[in-house]
Amino acid sequence: MVRAIILYDSEPDPDRYRQHVDEFGSKVSCSAFRHGKIFGSPFGEPKFRYYAEFEWKDMDAFKEAASSEEFAASGKDAMAMGIPFIVQFAEVE
Repeated sequence: MVRAIILYDSEPDPDRYRQHVDEFGSKVSCSAFRHGKIFGSPFGEPKFRYYAEFEWKDMDAFKEAASSEEFAASGKDAMAMGIPFIVQFAEVE
């Protein structure tokens, strides 16, 4: 399984994030998409405040989605929200 993990520095405006998911995130071909508030950390305040992830069944499905116009558009709209974020890709057993 492959996951794209997105960590936002701050929590996005709920209406704007709903728009992002409806217009962009939901159009990315994937097995699952999840998101939610980060509420804590074992060592003080959490570094990030919001979490999102895409999941694909295997590397081939990930590569196909990652090269799509929908994936690029989702990333561009995420940047347009104006909240700094990082993206990490993980292969999960």
